[in-house]
Amino acid sequence: FCSSDYDLAALADELNKLFGSVPVIGCTTAGEIGTAGYRAQSLSGVSFGPGAGAAIAGCLPDLAHFDVARGQDFVRGLLHRLDGQPVKGSRAFALLLIDGLSVREEPVVQALQGALGSIHLCGGSAGDDLKFVRTQVFHEGAFRDNSAVLLLVSTTLPIRIFKTQNFISENERLVVTDADADHRVVKEINGLPAAEEYARVLGVSVEDLTPDHFAATPVVVVLDGTDYVRSIQKANPDGTLTFYCAIEEGIVLRVARGGDIYANLEQTFANLREEIGPPALTLGCDCILRNLEITQKQLKEPVGELFQRNNTVGFSTYGEQFGGVHVNQTFTGIAIGSAAEEKQD
Repeated sequence: FCSSDYDLAALADELNKLFGSVPVIGCTTAGEIGTAGYRAQSLSGVSFGPGAGAAIAGCLPDLAHFDVARGQDFVRGLLHRLDGQPVKGSRAFALLLIDGLSVREEPVVQALQGALGSIHLCGGSAGDDLKFVRTQVFHEGAFRDNSAVLLLVSTTLPIRIFKTQNFISENERLVVTDADADHRVVKEINGLPAAEEYARVLGVSVEDLTPDHFAATPVVVVLDGTDYVRSIQKANPDGTLTFYCAIEEGIVLRVARGGDIYANLEQTFANLREEIGPPALTLGCDCILRNLEITQKQLKEPVGELFQRNNTVGFSTYGEQFGGVHVNQTFTGIAIGSAAEEKQD
Protein backbone atom coordinates (compact mmCIF):
# COMPACT_ATOMS: atom_id res chain seq x y z
CA PHE A 1 0.00 0.00 0.00
CA CYS A 2 1.79 3.14 -1.16
CA SER A 3 1.39 6.86 -1.58
CA SER A 4 0.72 8.06 -5.12
CA ASP A 5 3.44 10.67 -4.55
CA TYR A 6 6.13 8.08 -5.27
CA ASP A 7 7.65 7.69 -8.71
CA LEU A 8 5.57 4.56 -9.31
CA ALA A 9 7.66 3.29 -12.24
CA ALA A 10 10.82 3.48 -10.10
CA LEU A 11 8.98 1.88 -7.16
CA ALA A 12 7.80 -0.98 -9.38
CA ASP A 13 11.38 -1.58 -10.54
CA GLU A 14 12.62 -1.77 -6.95
CA LEU A 15 9.81 -4.10 -5.87
CA ASN A 16 10.59 -6.40 -8.78
CA LYS A 17 14.31 -6.45 -7.90
CA LEU A 18 13.64 -7.17 -4.22
CA PHE A 19 10.91 -9.77 -4.54
CA GLY A 20 11.84 -11.52 -7.77
CA SER A 21 9.43 -14.38 -8.43
CA VAL A 22 7.43 -13.83 -5.22
CA PRO A 23 3.99 -12.48 -6.22
CA VAL A 24 3.34 -8.95 -4.97
CA ILE A 25 0.03 -7.08 -5.14
CA GLY A 26 -0.96 -3.66 -3.87
CA CYS A 27 -2.41 -0.25 -4.69
CA THR A 28 -1.98 3.47 -4.32
CA THR A 29 -3.67 5.01 -1.31
CA ALA A 30 -5.07 8.09 0.41
CA GLY A 31 -2.88 7.22 3.41
CA GLU A 32 -1.27 4.09 4.79
CA ILE A 33 -1.78 2.00 7.92
CA GLY A 34 1.09 -0.06 9.31
CA THR A 35 3.15 -0.90 12.35
CA ALA A 36 3.39 2.82 13.20
CA GLY A 37 -0.36 3.39 12.91
CA TYR A 38 -1.67 6.04 10.50
CA ARG A 39 0.88 7.35 8.02
CA ALA A 40 1.01 9.50 4.87
CA GLN A 41 3.41 9.57 1.90
CA SER A 42 4.77 6.18 2.94
CA LEU A 43 4.74 2.44 2.23
CA SER A 44 3.13 -0.32 4.26
CA GLY A 45 2.78 -4.01 3.59
CA VAL A 46 2.60 -7.54 4.90
CA SER A 47 3.86 -10.91 3.72
CA PHE A 48 2.37 -14.39 3.95
CA GLY A 49 4.78 -17.21 4.74
CA PRO A 50 4.40 -20.78 3.45
CA GLY A 51 2.87 -21.95 6.73
CA ALA A 52 -0.09 -19.58 6.38
CA GLY A 53 -1.79 -21.69 3.71
CA ALA A 54 -2.22 -20.87 0.02
CA ALA A 55 -2.72 -17.60 -1.83
CA ILE A 56 -3.64 -16.86 -5.45
CA ALA A 57 -4.01 -13.44 -7.08
CA GLY A 58 -5.27 -12.26 -10.43
CA CYS A 59 -5.81 -8.99 -12.26
CA LEU A 60 -9.09 -7.93 -13.88
CA PRO A 61 -8.27 -5.28 -16.52
CA ASP A 62 -10.39 -2.89 -18.58
CA LEU A 63 -13.02 -2.17 -15.94
CA ALA A 64 -14.61 0.41 -18.24
CA HIS A 65 -15.94 -2.52 -20.28
CA PHE A 66 -16.60 -4.89 -17.39
CA ASP A 67 -19.48 -7.33 -17.68
CA VAL A 68 -20.80 -9.94 -15.25
CA ALA A 69 -19.85 -12.96 -17.37
CA ARG A 70 -16.20 -11.86 -17.57
CA GLY A 71 -16.10 -11.28 -13.81
CA GLN A 72 -17.53 -14.72 -13.10
CA ASP A 73 -15.07 -16.42 -15.46
CA PHE A 74 -12.24 -14.53 -13.76
CA VAL A 75 -13.28 -15.81 -10.32
CA ARG A 76 -13.76 -19.38 -11.55
CA GLY A 77 -10.23 -19.35 -12.95
CA LEU A 78 -8.79 -18.17 -9.62
CA LEU A 79 -10.78 -20.75 -7.66
CA HIS A 80 -9.48 -23.49 -9.95
CA ARG A 81 -5.90 -22.32 -9.37
CA LEU A 82 -6.46 -22.18 -5.61
CA ASP A 83 -7.92 -25.67 -5.62
CA GLY A 84 -4.76 -26.94 -7.30
CA GLN A 85 -2.46 -25.68 -4.55
CA PRO A 86 -0.73 -28.48 -2.58
CA VAL A 87 -1.24 -26.84 0.82
CA LYS A 88 -4.63 -25.38 1.67
CA GLY A 89 -6.74 -24.64 4.72
CA SER A 90 -10.38 -25.12 5.57
CA ARG A 91 -11.10 -21.37 5.65
CA ALA A 92 -10.85 -18.85 2.85
CA PHE A 93 -11.31 -15.16 2.18
CA ALA A 94 -11.06 -12.78 -0.78
CA LEU A 95 -9.40 -9.35 -0.76
CA LEU A 96 -10.25 -6.92 -3.56
CA LEU A 97 -8.14 -3.90 -4.50
CA ILE A 98 -9.78 -1.79 -7.22
CA ASP A 99 -9.12 1.45 -9.09
CA GLY A 100 -10.88 4.03 -6.93
CA LEU A 101 -11.68 6.33 -9.86
CA SER A 102 -13.04 3.60 -12.13
CA VAL A 103 -16.66 4.23 -11.05
CA ARG A 104 -17.16 0.48 -11.52
CA GLU A 105 -16.99 -0.84 -7.97
CA GLU A 106 -20.68 -1.71 -7.65
CA PRO A 107 -21.02 -4.07 -10.65
CA VAL A 108 -17.57 -5.57 -10.09
CA VAL A 109 -18.00 -6.42 -6.41
CA GLN A 110 -21.52 -7.75 -6.94
CA ALA A 111 -20.40 -10.07 -9.75
CA LEU A 112 -17.27 -11.28 -7.96
CA GLN A 113 -19.05 -12.03 -4.69
CA GLY A 114 -21.76 -13.88 -6.59
CA ALA A 115 -19.17 -16.14 -8.21
CA LEU A 116 -17.23 -16.63 -4.95
CA GLY A 117 -20.24 -18.18 -3.22
CA SER A 118 -19.50 -18.86 0.44
CA ILE A 119 -16.06 -17.20 0.30
CA HIS A 120 -16.62 -13.72 1.73
CA LEU A 121 -15.12 -10.72 -0.07
CA CYS A 122 -13.68 -7.61 1.55
CA GLY A 123 -11.67 -4.81 0.02
CA GLY A 124 -10.89 -1.19 -0.70
CA SER A 125 -10.78 1.30 -3.55
CA ALA A 126 -7.32 2.67 -4.36
CA GLY A 127 -6.67 6.36 -3.65
CA ASP A 128 -4.29 9.09 -4.73
CA ASP A 129 -3.90 11.28 -1.63
CA LEU A 130 -7.12 13.23 -2.34
CA LYS A 131 -5.94 14.46 -5.75
CA PHE A 132 -8.65 12.46 -7.59
CA VAL A 133 -6.51 12.25 -10.73
CA ARG A 134 -5.20 8.69 -11.02
CA THR A 135 -5.52 5.65 -8.78
CA GLN A 136 -3.76 2.37 -9.53
CA VAL A 137 -3.38 -1.25 -8.45
CA PHE A 138 -0.17 -3.27 -8.57
CA HIS A 139 0.06 -6.75 -10.10
CA GLU A 140 2.75 -8.77 -11.89
CA GLY A 141 5.38 -6.09 -11.53
CA ALA A 142 3.47 -3.04 -12.74
CA PHE A 143 1.03 -0.37 -11.57
CA ARG A 144 -2.21 -0.45 -13.59
CA ASP A 145 -5.24 1.80 -13.80
CA ASN A 146 -8.78 0.84 -14.85
CA SER A 147 -8.09 -2.51 -13.16
CA ALA A 148 -8.76 -4.58 -10.06
CA VAL A 149 -6.72 -7.21 -8.23
CA LEU A 150 -8.38 -10.08 -6.38
CA LEU A 151 -6.48 -12.12 -3.78
CA LEU A 152 -7.83 -15.49 -2.62
CA VAL A 153 -6.35 -16.96 0.55
CA SER A 154 -6.99 -20.41 2.02
CA THR A 155 -5.73 -20.94 5.57
CA THR A 156 -6.00 -23.12 8.67
CA LEU A 157 -5.98 -20.00 10.84
CA PRO A 158 -9.19 -18.49 12.25
CA ILE A 159 -10.47 -15.55 10.22
CA ARG A 160 -13.22 -12.99 10.68
CA ILE A 161 -14.47 -10.62 7.96
CA PHE A 162 -15.94 -7.48 9.52
CA LYS A 163 -17.15 -3.94 8.91
CA THR A 164 -18.06 -1.12 11.24
CA GLN A 165 -19.36 2.45 11.02
CA ASN A 166 -20.44 5.04 13.57
CA PHE A 167 -23.31 6.94 11.93
CA ILE A 168 -27.02 7.21 12.71
CA SER A 169 -29.40 8.77 10.19
CA GLU A 170 -31.68 11.72 10.94
CA ASN A 171 -35.26 12.16 9.74
CA GLU A 172 -35.04 14.95 7.15
CA ARG A 173 -35.41 13.55 3.63
CA LEU A 174 -33.14 14.67 0.79
CA VAL A 175 -34.55 13.46 -2.52
CA VAL A 176 -32.17 13.32 -5.51
CA THR A 177 -34.19 15.06 -8.22
CA ASP A 178 -31.48 15.30 -10.91
CA ALA A 179 -28.36 13.17 -11.26
CA ASP A 180 -25.71 11.92 -13.69
CA ALA A 181 -25.56 8.32 -12.46
CA ASP A 182 -22.71 7.32 -14.80
CA HIS A 183 -20.39 9.85 -13.19
CA ARG A 184 -21.85 9.73 -9.63
CA VAL A 185 -22.78 13.40 -9.82
CA VAL A 186 -25.89 14.79 -8.12
CA LYS A 187 -27.14 18.00 -9.73
CA GLU A 188 -30.26 18.69 -7.66
CA ILE A 189 -31.59 17.70 -4.24
CA ASN A 190 -35.22 18.52 -3.42
CA GLY A 191 -35.37 20.46 -6.70
CA LEU A 192 -32.55 22.81 -5.66
CA PRO A 193 -28.83 22.91 -6.53
CA ALA A 194 -27.34 19.91 -4.71
CA ALA A 195 -24.47 21.64 -2.91
CA GLU A 196 -26.73 24.49 -1.83
CA GLU A 197 -29.35 22.16 -0.33
CA TYR A 198 -26.78 19.98 1.44
CA ALA A 199 -25.12 23.10 2.89
CA ARG A 200 -28.52 24.40 4.06
CA VAL A 201 -29.17 21.22 6.06
CA LEU A 202 -25.74 21.52 7.67
CA GLY A 203 -26.27 25.21 8.45
CA VAL A 204 -23.23 26.42 6.50
CA SER A 205 -22.70 28.32 3.26
CA VAL A 206 -21.81 26.51 0.03
CA GLU A 207 -18.51 28.38 -0.05
CA ASP A 208 -17.59 26.95 3.35
CA LEU A 209 -18.18 23.28 2.46
CA THR A 210 -15.02 21.24 3.03
CA PRO A 211 -14.06 17.53 3.14
CA ASP A 212 -14.39 17.83 6.93
CA HIS A 213 -18.11 18.46 6.51
CA PHE A 214 -18.45 15.44 4.23
CA ALA A 215 -16.62 13.33 6.81
CA ALA A 216 -18.60 14.51 9.82
CA THR A 217 -22.08 14.56 8.25
CA PRO A 218 -22.39 12.13 5.32
CA VAL A 219 -25.67 11.13 3.73
CA VAL A 220 -27.07 7.61 3.99
CA VAL A 221 -29.57 5.38 2.22
CA VAL A 222 -31.78 3.33 4.54
CA LEU A 223 -32.38 -0.20 3.22
CA ASP A 224 -34.31 -2.73 5.29
CA GLY A 225 -33.63 -0.68 8.41
CA THR A 226 -29.86 -0.51 7.84
CA ASP A 227 -27.98 2.71 7.05
CA TYR A 228 -25.61 2.55 4.08
CA VAL A 229 -23.36 5.59 3.78
CA ARG A 230 -23.15 7.36 0.42
CA SER A 231 -20.21 9.68 0.98
CA ILE A 232 -19.69 12.95 -0.87
CA GLN A 233 -16.32 13.24 -2.56
CA LYS A 234 -16.41 16.94 -3.42
CA ALA A 235 -18.58 20.00 -4.08
CA ASN A 236 -18.07 21.22 -7.65
CA PRO A 237 -17.91 24.85 -8.85
CA ASP A 238 -21.20 24.39 -10.75
CA GLY A 239 -23.09 23.58 -7.54
CA THR A 240 -23.20 19.81 -8.06
CA LEU A 241 -21.92 17.13 -5.69
CA THR A 242 -19.69 14.23 -6.71
CA PHE A 243 -20.08 11.03 -4.69
CA TYR A 244 -17.78 8.10 -3.91
CA CYS A 245 -20.66 5.63 -4.38
CA ALA A 246 -23.41 4.90 -6.87
CA ILE A 247 -26.14 7.51 -6.87
CA GLU A 248 -29.27 7.85 -8.99
CA GLU A 249 -32.29 10.05 -9.54
CA GLY A 250 -35.18 9.40 -7.16
CA ILE A 251 -33.08 7.96 -4.34
CA VAL A 252 -33.96 9.24 -0.85
CA LEU A 253 -31.03 10.31 1.30
CA ARG A 254 -30.79 11.32 4.94
CA VAL A 255 -28.03 13.26 6.66
CA ALA A 256 -26.27 11.16 9.30
CA ARG A 257 -24.52 12.26 12.46
CA GLY A 258 -21.65 10.35 13.90
CA GLY A 259 -21.29 8.67 17.27
CA ASP A 260 -18.02 8.07 19.11
CA ILE A 261 -15.71 6.80 16.36
CA TYR A 262 -12.98 5.71 18.80
CA ALA A 263 -15.34 3.78 21.09
CA ASN A 264 -16.91 2.10 18.07
CA LEU A 265 -13.54 0.96 16.75
CA GLU A 266 -12.34 -0.13 20.18
CA GLN A 267 -15.47 -2.28 20.62
CA THR A 268 -15.01 -3.77 17.14
CA PHE A 269 -11.51 -4.95 17.99
CA ALA A 270 -12.66 -6.20 21.40
CA ASN A 271 -15.29 -8.35 19.68
CA LEU A 272 -12.73 -9.71 17.24
CA ARG A 273 -10.28 -10.58 20.02
CA GLU A 274 -13.04 -12.37 21.90
CA GLU A 275 -13.84 -14.45 18.82
CA ILE A 276 -10.34 -15.36 17.53
CA GLY A 277 -7.89 -14.11 20.16
CA PRO A 278 -5.32 -11.37 19.50
CA PRO A 279 -5.08 -10.94 15.72
CA ALA A 280 -1.79 -11.94 14.15
CA LEU A 281 -2.87 -9.65 11.32
CA THR A 282 -5.77 -7.35 10.55
CA LEU A 283 -5.97 -6.34 6.89
CA GLY A 284 -7.80 -3.01 7.10
CA CYS A 285 -9.58 -0.84 4.53
CA ASP A 286 -10.42 2.47 6.21
CA CYS A 287 -12.35 5.19 4.37
CA ILE A 288 -10.37 8.39 3.85
CA LEU A 289 -13.28 10.33 5.35
CA ARG A 290 -12.83 8.40 8.60
CA ASN A 291 -9.16 9.40 8.50
CA LEU A 292 -10.21 13.04 8.10
CA GLU A 293 -12.74 12.80 10.94
CA ILE A 294 -10.20 11.13 13.23
CA THR A 295 -7.67 13.84 12.39
CA GLN A 296 -10.23 16.61 13.00
CA LYS A 297 -11.09 15.16 16.41
CA GLN A 298 -7.38 14.77 17.30
CA LEU A 299 -7.73 11.00 17.69
CA LYS A 300 -4.95 10.00 15.29
CA GLU A 301 -2.63 8.84 18.06
CA PRO A 302 -5.10 6.72 20.10
CA VAL A 303 -6.63 5.18 16.95
CA GLY A 304 -3.13 4.49 15.66
CA GLU A 305 -2.37 2.69 18.93
CA LEU A 306 -5.51 0.56 18.46
CA PHE A 307 -4.29 -0.36 15.00
CA GLN A 308 -0.85 -1.22 16.38
CA ARG A 309 -2.23 -3.43 19.18
CA ASN A 310 -4.27 -5.36 16.65
CA ASN A 311 -1.51 -5.69 14.04
CA THR A 312 -3.43 -3.70 11.43
CA VAL A 313 -1.91 -3.20 7.99
CA GLY A 314 -3.87 -1.50 5.23
CA PHE A 315 -4.78 1.86 3.78
CA SER A 316 -7.15 4.81 3.63
CA THR A 317 -9.54 4.16 0.75
CA TYR A 318 -11.87 5.90 -1.69
CA GLY A 319 -14.53 3.29 -0.84
CA GLU A 320 -14.85 -0.11 0.79
CA GLN A 321 -16.25 -3.45 -0.32
CA PHE A 322 -18.02 -5.87 1.99
CA GLY A 323 -19.67 -8.98 0.62
CA GLY A 324 -21.38 -7.94 -2.60
CA VAL A 325 -21.79 -4.27 -1.62
CA HIS A 326 -19.67 -1.18 -2.25
CA VAL A 327 -19.88 1.14 0.78
CA ASN A 328 -18.40 4.36 2.14
CA GLN A 329 -17.22 5.73 5.46
CA THR A 330 -16.68 2.30 6.97
CA PHE A 331 -13.75 0.35 8.31
CA THR A 332 -13.81 -3.09 6.70
CA GLY A 333 -11.25 -5.79 7.20
CA ILE A 334 -10.08 -9.34 7.63
CA ALA A 335 -8.81 -10.35 11.06
CA ILE A 336 -6.57 -13.43 11.12
CA GLY A 337 -5.83 -15.26 14.38
CA SER A 338 -2.47 -16.69 15.34
CA ALA A 339 -3.47 -20.27 16.18
CA ALA A 340 -5.54 -22.75 14.19
CA GLU A 341 -9.04 -23.26 15.54
CA GLU A 342 -9.99 -26.73 16.62
CA LYS A 343 -12.48 -28.42 14.33
CA GLN A 344 -16.00 -28.66 15.70
CA ASP A 345 -18.04 -31.84 15.37
